[in-house]
Amino acid sequence: MTGPRALTLLLSILLGWAGGHPVPGTKSFRKLLLISFDGFRWDYDQDVDTPNMDRLAQEGVKAKYLTPPFVTMTSPSHFTTISASFHYPGGGAKYQGEAVQRSLVESYTHPNGNETEWRQNIDIVMNWFTKEDFDFVTLYYGEPDSVGHLYGPDTEKRRAMIQQIDRTIGYLLEAIGRHSLTEHLNVIITSDHGMTTMKKKPNITEILLSNYISFKDLVQFDIVDYGGFGMLLPKLGQEEAVYQALKNAHPHLNVYKKEEFPERFHFAKHERVLPIVMYADSGYSISGRFILYFNKGDHGFDNVYMDMKTIFRAFGPDFKKNHLAEPFDSIHIYPLMCKLLGVTPEPHNGSLAVTQEMLVDTYDLHTEFCYNSLAPTPAPYVILGGWGEVYLIIRY
Repeated sequence: MTGPRALTLLLSILLGWAGGHPVPGTKSFRKLLLISFDGFRWDYDQDVDTPNMDRLAQEGVKAKYLTPPFVTMTSPSHFTTISASFHYPGGGAKYQGEAVQRSLVESYTHPNGNETEWRQNIDIVMNWFTKEDFDFVTLYYGEPDSVGHLYGPDTEKRRAMIQQIDRTIGYLLEAIGRHSLTEHLNVIITSDHGMTTMKKKPNITEILLSNYISFKDLVQFDIVDYGGFGMLLPKLGQEEAVYQALKNAHPHLNVYKKEEFPERFHFAKHERVLPIVMYADSGYSISGRFILYFNKGDHGFDNVYMDMKTIFRAFGPDFKKNHLAEPFDSIHIYPLMCKLLGVTPEPHNGSLAVTQEMLVDTYDLHTEFCYNSLAPTPAPYVILGGWGEVYLIIRY
């Protein structure tokens, strides 16, 4: 998420609605809680004391890091997490409505970092699991993203926020025990993207597109002034002129025609992607007509950069203990969740084989739980669609 902003809390319960059906079989499946801490870079727990996160590593699974999809922003990343598709804007998945039984969404101006409210939200979730017998809940926190934007990732403010998050995880562990869910609940804790320090004058020459092109004469529509990513719709007949003017304009600006955008990003084939696509090197913002960018930290850059990587922790009765997993892409979380919940996945691009070694039980690896490739599935119903659709309300 860009810029200082308030907490948007999202709690979505996706199972138990009329259209969802578990996979037939004899195994009983446990409940699942998926938590996202916005903007939690993969190494944020390495420069501050985090006893509760350390406990998670001992009692569950810790991945070395997690790679989000491009663009490394909140909504596209969460779409990928809950669908295993490159959902926005270039994926094959389509919006099918908000498939949730209940959601709590706070206003854009609601304060982000109220630790008391964080704990109250955990209590709400525990009651949903125990008193209302829900199977799957997602919980979203807007930190440490906000402090990362406002103060930068390598600051005392950010480190203090990580300690607050660690205390919240400690409260979560206590609440799980207090509600007798230790043997009945699996928990996945992750994030949507990392954060990097932005480069500013006078140390660098900032990227200002109006130094190289005339917006009035050449550009019909633009998406710029939004960090390290941008798109342009040139006026009729001006695409080549815009491309030639920008392709070597700045040493830290990468400019492509839509059809030539690198395939590894899984991004540019959607009809709504504009003809000129660009991204900046890590730490550089793309400004259009004026320098309007003030964040000290940001994301949205190439997901190959380590500063864009994020965290993955998991614990519960179905996860191994003290297991260090190799790095993997967030697109593989969805089939893992489907297996944990015992549901048939929708068509997807993930693979259960990537995460299977995290689990205590390895049965059914080669059955429908591994189904992928965005082809039709035997099951004509949606199981895990709600989190991504609800996240359409969140700015990124």
